[in-house]
Amino acid sequence: MKLILATQAPAEAEIFASLQGEGPSMGQPCTFLRLSRCNLACQWCDTAYTWRFEGDNRPHRADAHFERIANQLTLDVADVAQRITAFAPRRLVITGGEPLLQAGALAELARLLPDHAIEIETNGTVEPPARLDVHVDQYNVSPKLAHSGNPAELALIPDRLHHWASEPRAFLKFVIATPQDVEEVLALARTYHMNPARIYLMPEGTDSETLRSREKWLAPLCLEHGFRMSDRLHIHLYGDTRGT
Repeated sequence: MKLILATQAPAEAEIFASLQGEGPSMGQPCTFLRLSRCNLACQWCDTAYTWRFEGDNRPHRADAHFERIANQLTLDVADVAQRITAFAPRRLVITGGEPLLQAGALAELARLLPDHAIEIETNGTVEPPARLDVHVDQYNVSPKLAHSGNPAELALIPDRLHHWASEPRAFLKFVIATPQDVEEVLALARTYHMNPARIYLMPEGTDSETLRSREKWLAPLCLEHGFRMSDRLHIHLYGDTRGT
């Protein structure tokens, strides 16, 4: 089986070791695998090189297109597993793009990495099959709010949201750009009975100044509603760069 990966340089797979920058595992040493392709198109996406190739005119604020051959790499699952085991951290974060679009191959990958704890970052729209789900230790689910630019019927699927709200391995991470976005989170939490203790609010931004500015008004809202706040540690450490 094969996986379609993003690249951190032409022909160089985006597999790397770093500290997890977001969510409940923030600060933990992890090995990262970034996959290509996504079924959504967030207008503020900071990994648009995983999906916005030539001919894809879905809106994005940078309005940049990426050459597929330079930004996408197909590898055998066994090759990917070997590259992952070359890194010391035995916590594997699988991100994208939308990783669950390649769930079948990921199930085979997980089988080859029995000594790794597996954390999957997903937009929450795709159901993980049982053959993969049994290997997953944690889901970081990031449902996309209206400001992402995605139609709600594509981004906020009721059956999926009910599932993630009741899944004990799932943490819900919402990207927040304005205080009004928090009102949308509150409405979703009420509708789908989401546990506030498993909800993270994370400021949208790709530079430290923007993140710090938004955290000033986001922190009191987290306190008020019992949500957790996530920083973007990797942005402060490395900037908005690939392979970090």
